[in-house]
Amino acid sequence: MLQKLENDILKIARRIQALAQSGLHFTENVFDRERYKELRDLSVQLTSAVCDTEPEKIRGLFTNETGFQTPKVDIRSVVIKEGKILMAREKIDGKYAIPGGFADINYSPSKVAVKEVLEETGLNVRFNRVLAIADTDRHEFPPLPYHYYKLVMLCDLIDGELSDSIETTDAGFFDFDNLPELSVERNTLEFIKLIRRQLACTETWSD
Repeated sequence: MLQKLENDILKIARRIQALAQSGLHFTENVFDRERYKELRDLSVQLTSAVCDTEPEKIRGLFTNETGFQTPKVDIRSVVIKEGKILMAREKIDGKYAIPGGFADINYSPSKVAVKEVLEETGLNVRFNRVLAIADTDRHEFPPLPYHYYKLVMLCDLIDGELSDSIETTDAGFFDFDNLPELSVERNTLEFIKLIRRQLACTETWSD
């Protein structure tokens, strides 16, 4: 019940922030600008309380862009070998995640998927198909300052040797029924279950 309340408050805070940012971008009225700034400040306070993060860090996240606010796009690459899934241990928290990251300008989603696997694990892969498009307001993700859409891309292993990177300290293939500790800001158990279901069918599913 508490987590649902926190998630509901976070959704309200993010929506206030998005409306305030759009208002600051489009309005020419000086008084309206002050009102939008106040709304953005209130969204920072709410998000900081729910995410247990310093307000100035949230403020930095909320003020580093201009224009119409949209969800962030995070691309995750699913690579399977002998029925096991590729995961890498994140330096930031010491826990494991499916390789991936933000969509990059001038890269197609499929190229980002291939690039992230190589950068984080040392393996060369080839894009196969889109498995799912997931919403981080679902699938038991913790409260996050940003709203994300996760593009889940199935990639086929070509070759390469597992290695560390500037973002990861370990990588390997894990059994779906014996996963390492998950970096839940990047992937949750429910999110992994979605991927496992999608691997068994041929249609892209979004949620």
